[in-house]
Amino acid sequence: MLEAEGFAHPLGTAVLVRGAGQSLLRGEVVGFHGERSLILPFDTDAPVSAGSRVEPDGHGGQAQCGPALLGRIIDAHGHPLDGRGPIVSRSSWPLAGRRVNPLIRSRVTRPLDVGVRAVNALLTVGVGQRVAIIAGSGVGKSVLMGQMLAGVDADVVVVGLIGERSREVSDFVETKINGALRERSVVVAVPADHSPLLRIRAAMRATAIAEQFRSEGKRVFLLLDSLTRVAHAQREIGLGLGEPPTMKGYPPSALGLIPRLVERAGADRESGGSITAVYTVLADGGDTEDPVVDAARAIVDGHIILSRALAEQGVFPAIDIARSLSRTMPDVTDTAHLVAAVRFRRLWSSYEENRDLLLMGAYAPGNDPVLDEAIARREAMLGFLRQSPAERATLDAARAALVNGFGA
Repeated sequence: MLEAEGFAHPLGTAVLVRGAGQSLLRGEVVGFHGERSLILPFDTDAPVSAGSRVEPDGHGGQAQCGPALLGRIIDAHGHPLDGRGPIVSRSSWPLAGRRVNPLIRSRVTRPLDVGVRAVNALLTVGVGQRVAIIAGSGVGKSVLMGQMLAGVDADVVVVGLIGERSREVSDFVETKINGALRERSVVVAVPADHSPLLRIRAAMRATAIAEQFRSEGKRVFLLLDSLTRVAHAQREIGLGLGEPPTMKGYPPSALGLIPRLVERAGADRESGGSITAVYTVLADGGDTEDPVVDAARAIVDGHIILSRALAEQGVFPAIDIARSLSRTMPDVTDTAHLVAAVRFRRLWSSYEENRDLLLMGAYAPGNDPVLDEAIARREAMLGFLRQSPAERATLDAARAALVNGFGA
């Protein structure tokens, strides 16, 4: 943390610090100590000495946007990482977004095809919806994200890879963002070894890019992996500034950042564009009551919880249907579809609630007709959930399979 005297600029101002040998260090004003400004640098390796000059960086609060970014991979500063030369664009958007009247956000009334049968049929996503994928480590989160990216029906795809391992960033780009998808996608990547401020700015840049495309009337699919890493980054900054820790060490600013980021997505009534956003949330140790998980689940329009027990049985995507929910599904589906989904969920929940009795052999068939049907159709339900990574299930096909198999 650096302290600057005589730098009367507001919170969030991007700065340039001229170090030894005319080296430049970029940073941001993150707080104040009396009349001094507290500056967090993006890179701590640059040589800086006492008395170094601090200047405002006029371009630090804007994100370069527009069609020039399509097919490109950039970092938190907007610099290309793909070795394909500089990006030239005259379009820009504030990193922190623009305040809008909440009435400009339109209702979610149209379904969105994401190419995953279980999601399309049982947790139908709407255009402009915000969804959280909640999972522990190693239960197929990345595979599900890849399936959704490959099958989603959108004009532009924006991916933010925040705080992941460098190997995973390279692997994700090469295996999930390829072919025709690459030409209509933008990837913002910041590995885990970068400063916490860069991780936050990367998430804000990805969201700003999506917002600019939405203002042009485009249907944007935003995937941010992961929201937990963004909250962790803000926790580091908040604790460094002396904020009081609350649950599990999270200061208020870390949990307050989640709604500020998520609320920027949605459908725009004026432009006709939309941002359908998917945020991955890491449930540390499988704890779905973690503060970040709870904060994310409260602000999004639906959540998909992945089950380790299903993953261990070889069921992928390992979606826990009973605990997952799409709040906008009644608004984007017809009655027959909704009735079939409710029946599937009822059978699934009945089996899960009585699993222990069944394993002990304590249940006598005939006592509960719903449970009897759930037992008889268990393999059919698991088969409905299973989908190989290369398979794509359209929304119409998923709906037809659900209605034909579990309709009234």
